[in-house]
Amino acid sequence: MTTSKSSLPVLLVTLGDPAGVGPEVTVRGVAEELSKGRVTPVVVGDARIVRRAADRWTPELTVNAIESPRDADAGSNIINVLDLANCDPEDFEFGEIAAYTGNAAYEYVVRAAELCLSGDADGIVTAPLNKKAMVMAGHEFDGHTGLLAHLCNVNTQYMILGSPKLRVIHLTTHLSLVDALKRVETDRIVKCTRAANEHAKQLGFANPRIAVCGVNPHSGDGGLFGVEEAEEIAPAIEILRAEGIDADGPVSPDSAYRVAYEGGYDIVVAMYHDQGHIPMKLVGFETGVNVTVGLPIIRTSVDHGTAFDIAWEGKADHTNMVAAIEYAYKLATGTGGE
Repeated sequence: MTTSKSSLPVLLVTLGDPAGVGPEVTVRGVAEELSKGRVTPVVVGDARIVRRAADRWTPELTVNAIESPRDADAGSNIINVLDLANCDPEDFEFGEIAAYTGNAAYEYVVRAAELCLSGDADGIVTAPLNKKAMVMAGHEFDGHTGLLAHLCNVNTQYMILGSPKLRVIHLTTHLSLVDALKRVETDRIVKCTRAANEHAKQLGFANPRIAVCGVNPHSGDGGLFGVEEAEEIAPAIEILRAEGIDADGPVSPDSAYRVAYEGGYDIVVAMYHDQGHIPMKLVGFETGVNVTVGLPIIRTSVDHGTAFDIAWEGKADHTNMVAAIEYAYKLATGTGGE
């Protein structure tokens, strides 16, 4: 585990797009985390932006510009900022999409990934960036996930939405439903469920209980409503069980989430985007965290966008940032299974 002067695990919090709500939710979220004394959060951004945000919303905190996470000072009233000095607040408009701030947000993520890959930090928590602004700056990525996959040189990663009482990994995400169904294949399901198992173990579950959802109504009801369960999902579960993974299914999705929410499963494997997102948004809209699995580093994120329409107005809710830091802490320390 990486240590700073405080000997606590170091989590890098990227500032996101400076023109959006990232600076507000970051300083508010970091301030709340500092009061718990469990980790050393280090903001990766521009100290000028962080000072302006702190002056508005956390005036009790002192901004400390540093060059390395190892230089971070302990103290519940200090925001340590790895200062890239790349975004003068006088050079852009709050609440506006711009290549200037899109490039700044990109550089924060690049630097944070470099530090985690080199072992100088224990994980990344990302505030929202704007995909259009990043592309305008010449960085052709679909967001954090694609950028981090590129930086970490990996080809396969999965999205997990995690909250205190429900965790969901997605076999597919941003595909049409027609195309997503074409990817409900045994090999893909096996790989995704293995990733779910490893993630749950990293959280601290010794023997994760995994629900693998069906894809059709009532999991096909014996073939009456589809054959994917029998032809693709059931064979995957046989392979997983032979490996010692406690995979249950195909479980009808309309019951899997209730059982998981009540503690019967530690993580659910959803076959497509909305099958996982709808129940999570219902029970964990504020506390649901976006986690990228398959990277060699820990990465959690707020599950909302830049919200330019309320940027720098003091209206942003930092609850989700607190949850994202909390989830990264649990992954870094293996305390999420308690």
